Amino acid sequence: MGTTILQGLTKEVQLQTPVGVTLLQAAVEQGLDWSHRCTKGTCARCRCLVEEGAELLSEVTDAEWNRLEEEEFEQGYRLACQAVVKADGHLRASNKPY
Repeated sequence: MGTTILQGLTKEVQLQTPVGVTLLQAAVEQGLDWSHRCTKGTCARCRCLVEEGAELLSEVTDAEWNRLEEEEFEQGYRLACQAVVKADGHLRASNKPY
């Protein structure tokens, strides 16, 4: 079984990798102080740095392409509301709003 570590603004949690949900959904369910306003990819406040396990996530969405720069994707940034966990494994992400 995979382990996911999510780092909010001031708190961190470790949980079983939440296959089938977005990183934002997992963070909110864990009570993390994860910055967000919407859940549609328009505010970009849920921006996060995926430090480990990017291959476990869904492909970058159109909403993400509209809000983030290509360099950000190269560095490992995603919108947590768009990044769906597709497979079990080790994943680590931190909320990094602008």
